[in-house]
Amino acid sequence: MEPSDHRHWWNGKWGRLARRDVYLRTEGDRYVVEAREGGADGTIRTWHPPTEEDALLLVDDLLNDQDQNWRELTARPPAPNPGSR
Repeated sequence: MEPSDHRHWWNGKWGRLARRDVYLRTEGDRYVVEAREGGADGTIRTWHPPTEEDALLLVDDLLNDQDQNWRELTARPPAPNPGSR
């Protein structure tokens, strides 16, 4: 991951009681995994795995921990337009 990269997964549910989000980002040379329950005002759990591989394994565990319809919301850069000059 590049230093400014981040990834975001959402369980597809709205509302303070049902919403779940998982984030993977970097802070300098550290990886941060954050699990939120209940949206922005809910409970937040944070981990600092030592490697990207460990961070991705933790994210996988979090996404598979519950019977949810997870989807990745990570913003991707626009694809280049082959017709533009």
